[in-house]
Amino acid sequence: MTSPLIAPRHTLIGVFVVWGIAAVLAVLVGVLAEPDWRAAWMGVGMGLIVPIAFTVHLWSGRSQGFIQRMALSVIGSLFVMGLIGVGLGLATLFSG
Repeated sequence: MTSPLIAPRHTLIGVFVVWGIAAVLAVLVGVLAEPDWRAAWMGVGMGLIVPIAFTVHLWSGRSQGFIQRMALSVIGSLFVMGLIGVGLGLATLFSG
């Protein structure tokens, strides 16, 4: 028999943290990378998101729903970085 958690941690906070890190990485790529190399560096940033998401969700200490939280974190980060990447592409297209 399992005992219920007395004060369960909020599980979606980790997902939002990963999305925020993805947004920061995308903005850093936009600021620091040359326009010709932004797409390649976005892929590197997305590659960094996966171990960051593992770390955040393993640190929370909850095994229930781990796969769902990981999937939501990674897919949401892909969406966030994609939107910022589209914005950076349009800004580059119309600035020069």
